[in-house]
Amino acid sequence: MNQNVSRRRFLTGAAGTAMGVVGFPYIVGSAALGKEGSVAPSERITMGCIGVGWQGGSNMGQFLREKDCQIVAICDVDKKTLQGAVNTVNKRYGTQDCAAYTDFRELLARKDIDAVSLGLPDHWHAIPAIEAAKSGKDIFGEKPLSHDFREGRAMCNAVKQYGRIWQTGSWQRSQAHFRFACELVRNGRIGKVHTVEVGLPSGHSDFAKTAGQEQIVAPPEGLDFDRWLGPAPYTPYRPALLPKNWRWVLDYGGGQLMDWVGHHVDIAHWGMGWDNTGPLEIEGYGEYPQDGLYDSPTRYRLTAKYPNGVTMVIAGGHKDIRGGTKWIGDKGSVWVSRGDLGRSVVTEPGDLKQGQIGANDIHLYESPGHWRNFLDCIKSRQATITPCEAAHRSATPGHLGRIAMWLGRKIRFNPETEEIIGDPVASALLGRAYRSPWHL
Repeated sequence: MNQNVSRRRFLTGAAGTAMGVVGFPYIVGSAALGKEGSVAPSERITMGCIGVGWQGGSNMGQFLREKDCQIVAICDVDKKTLQGAVNTVNKRYGTQDCAAYTDFRELLARKDIDAVSLGLPDHWHAIPAIEAAKSGKDIFGEKPLSHDFREGRAMCNAVKQYGRIWQTGSWQRSQAHFRFACELVRNGRIGKVHTVEVGLPSGHSDFAKTAGQEQIVAPPEGLDFDRWLGPAPYTPYRPALLPKNWRWVLDYGGGQLMDWVGHHVDIAHWGMGWDNTGPLEIEGYGEYPQDGLYDSPTRYRLTAKYPNGVTMVIAGGHKDIRGGTKWIGDKGSVWVSRGDLGRSVVTEPGDLKQGQIGANDIHLYESPGHWRNFLDCIKSRQATITPCEAAHRSATPGHLGRIAMWLGRKIRFNPETEEIIGDPVASALLGRAYRSPWHL
């Protein structure tokens, strides 16, 4: 906060000095002073984007729409992607000022950047986020929060220690119908909840149309593949891995389970008020490919026990669990998924969703828009709608579920100490070794 205030005071002072010395602000243009519908530099948030290949590029586009946010730097390990993003930014502002980097540490070293948007593969979530917090940047980071459990806790600790604002890309919380469904549950409209069902996708979607292209070849020109690998184990380049299908390889992603816990499990937690707790035990099974590069489960089912006797079932590829989030209580149920209120909230009894959330009822955080909420919170220094701790807790059943599936046994967990109980082998799987020279 002090960095932002100091920068704004400096810019305001500089504008005043220009007026006083020459009597006319020919050095500082009217747009820079906030006239003609623009935003004054003292109120403008400067941003760097690290990773702009897919979701990161989409987030960059969202921030380009906000008048009080100015993207000043881009970082990506693929020079073609990098240049395309820089060109987009420069075209938007009508300048050639956006800087390009291939090493995120150079971008983070800049003192004139207030915030960063991270759009990186899962295995690259933790290190840049922690370094960004240390460098005084506020952070918009993608879900799942982390690639493993210990990374998530380290990220939350860094955000808290350095007083940073964090927003997770779990944008469903910023949608009115998801909030409404959660408010129905939180206000007891379905009575005491005993079961939560979370339906996620299954299989390996071929996003990049490269599935099966597992021959070892030279990386495309301009791609620093070794830097892309970073802390993950070394592997030679294969087209089936990049650009988008890395998520099906457990060294880099977590399959459909971890791709989606930050959405529908996050909503399940929001509806139950579980942003600061987690399961007491979890067990399950997954169906894993027997050969080939992709090794994440294609079909899976997890059953977790939460405090107060609530059971959560998380499943992908099972017809009895509908995609989305469903809370089941002793007086009815609420199901919600993507889409508008009319077709994406289903209640039992049916007229339940026609009711209103009264003035004296519980009202959940109302966001003006997910990216807008982040910028507003940078200015106010108030928590975002998807802070780091909530994202870590939403990912926890996914991390523990992966361990339960790998070991084929029930995992018992203490959500207060965040320790696995009585199972040293399972505890060791909460984290992973990094490839030198990278470290957490």
